[in-house]
Amino acid sequence: MRMGGKGWLLLLFGLFPAMPSLAWDWAGNMAVEGRTFFQSPLDPRQYDNDASISLEPELAREWHDGRDIFVFRPFGRLDARDEERSHWDIRELHWTHVGDGWETLVGVSRVFWGVTEAWHLVDVINQTDLVEDPDAEDKLGQPMVKLSLEQDWGTLDLFLLPGFRERTFPGADGRIRTHPRVDTDLTSYQSGREWKRVDLAARWSRYIGEWDIGLSLFHGTGRDPLLLPAVNGKGEQVLAPYYELIDQASIDLQATLGQWLWKLEALYRHSDNDSFYAWTGGFEYTIVGVADSAADLGLLAEVLYDQRGDQSATPFNHDAFLALRWTANDEQSSELLAGFIVDWKYGSTLLNLEGSRRCGQRWKASLILRAWLNTDERGLLYPFRNDDYLQLELARYF
Repeated sequence: MRMGGKGWLLLLFGLFPAMPSLAWDWAGNMAVEGRTFFQSPLDPRQYDNDASISLEPELAREWHDGRDIFVFRPFGRLDARDEERSHWDIRELHWTHVGDGWETLVGVSRVFWGVTEAWHLVDVINQTDLVEDPDAEDKLGQPMVKLSLEQDWGTLDLFLLPGFRERTFPGADGRIRTHPRVDTDLTSYQSGREWKRVDLAARWSRYIGEWDIGLSLFHGTGRDPLLLPAVNGKGEQVLAPYYELIDQASIDLQATLGQWLWKLEALYRHSDNDSFYAWTGGFEYTIVGVADSAADLGLLAEVLYDQRGDQSATPFNHDAFLALRWTANDEQSSELLAGFIVDWKYGSTLLNLEGSRRCGQRWKASLILRAWLNTDERGLLYPFRNDDYLQLELARYF
């Protein structure tokens, strides 16, 4: 984990007041995961099957009638094949103090912005932990100082973000990666302070009737790197991450109208390289008690658009998303999400199936099936054309 030394950890613990002698709360999970790929890899260094174990414990404590909260949540994975996927991170390590109409957080945390299902466009605070899952849902912990003001006019969150986190990428023998691979040893920054630069962000949010509204600003090092062609010290053709400075303004909206959820995320981003707007939006309609059962069935549809088109740094720039979400509402919390994202310009399609079910009180089984179909060489999904895979995970919660 590249954090720039132990300075911020010492600062964090130095800020903690003396805590009364109270019991600690323990929680977390340990999981075993297996992946099998249906096609031979494009690179002979890559594997056909993989297995790994992960551990994510959580230690928490409250005092002063819940006005002070301490949370520590580390994460680690040991992968049998890809040394870059064997990694550890501090997901959460922070102290929160709750005042009257205000709240502060100091330490390492994860913050989520956004409302859409297929792609979280405006979510810019935390860096993506890409070796965990190619869907970009997993995030690295971000050092921060956060002040929240909760008033009648809404909630205002102000962020000071010291210590930039670089994105994780699969190694040379890892699957679900670009070709050529990304070499993080060649990482560069626009800012002369590199990962030591302090970024700034702010977000105002409020419920107005059926509407949930969020307006956000970000100034600092962008979390999405440009991947530039390069040659490493071994003479290998690779991609080198370059992190540029950006200014971003964004909005996220969600309207709850009966069984309908209408969603929108939109942003405008400026950098020395380019300026552009992007948006993703759509709806989710839920059929409650489908076929006279206890289960609910959600119908999801979204459009994803990026003004940069084929020059976008993200794969979904002129795409449509369609899916079904089945929720059993049973004792085992059984769920299933099945859908696809199709590029309406080239026809490239990502199929996605995700399911989970609790087994007893402490076990949970999860399944992921992904396939990249009809991939066009002009699209960013083309490097994954031979990476269709099935993933099974069994987690034990404690």
